Amino acid sequence: MNQLRIFVTIIIVLAFISSCDNTQDTVQNESEPEKAEYAIIIHGGAGYTPSDIPEEEKQRLYKILEDAIAIGEEILKSGGSSMDAVEKTIAFMENEPTFNAGKGAVFTHEEKNELDASFMDGESMKAGAVGGVMTIKNPIKAARAVMDKSVHVMLTQRGAEEFAVEQGLEMVEPSYFFTQGNWDNLQNILEEEKKQQGSLLDRFPDSKFGTVGCAALDKDGNLAAGTSTGGMTNKRWNRIGDSPIIGAGTYADNSTCAVSCTGHGEFFIRYAVAHDLSARMKYGNMSLKDAADQIIMEELKAIEGAGGLVAVDKYGNFAFPYNTTSMYRAYAKPGEKKVAIWND
Repeated sequence: MNQLRIFVTIIIVLAFISSCDNTQDTVQNESEPEKAEYAIIIHGGAGYTPSDIPEEEKQRLYKILEDAIAIGEEILKSGGSSMDAVEKTIAFMENEPTFNAGKGAVFTHEEKNELDASFMDGESMKAGAVGGVMTIKNPIKAARAVMDKSVHVMLTQRGAEEFAVEQGLEMVEPSYFFTQGNWDNLQNILEEEKKQQGSLLDRFPDSKFGTVGCAALDKDGNLAAGTSTGGMTNKRWNRIGDSPIIGAGTYADNSTCAVSCTGHGEFFIRYAVAHDLSARMKYGNMSLKDAADQIIMEELKAIEGAGGLVAVDKYGNFAFPYNTTSMYRAYAKPGEKKVAIWND
């Protein structure tokens, strides 16, 4: 009789434990946010583009952003990887002279074009970057190649170009990057410097930083991010900004988010903005939007760190804060698509 009571008691206890486990699983499942099938967000630079530009020019800019986001979205929609979506989207923007990246790169003080780019995979946490290159047509492709085909993270200048040649990437003459508008802008600054007898780097920031970037989430739940830029007009001494620096201008971690930054690079380097966003989510349990807003709209704004970022978290939520008057941007996921430049 005692043995029967013990047996019945054990059965009741086991049933109770199983019930508790099922309840806990139900609560966890209910609290887990719904994940988007895929998501992608891009930027074409934060800055101070006036909103009263001609309507025809506005529509041209919107169209470029629409075409760029469509490339990445089509890849993701068809089951492609977030890495392919990021690379091909940014390559398209590098080929568009409207942006300060690739073909549209600005000129240095020495009247050259020095380009930077970075790439990161949120699944493996591998990353690649190139800095100060002058003959690689699409620096973003070189950054991914560094990640995929070398044991290094960052290559610069001649070494990066030699590596790109070995990988069969498309190379161009430095003259390929010449655009009249950027040339004229540099000449105006150089003339003003002669009158002022000193550098104007700290007093004549670019009106539109123009860096391009992309962050994406694919159907497998993998995040990736990339950034590409021509740097700062009139930069000297082979200056490199945040764009090719992992953790400053680019970061991706499947457990949190993928992010690409744009703005005054020195501030983004000092405050490790891209990684900081991920860290606030991981260790501070902050949402993507709250963390991004706090960094860009409060902390950087307080120290005049002009710029912004675009990011997507592991659920497909977006963040795109900017403390300037404009930021070229677009995002897309199933049932949602937006292209904007100002607070529109």
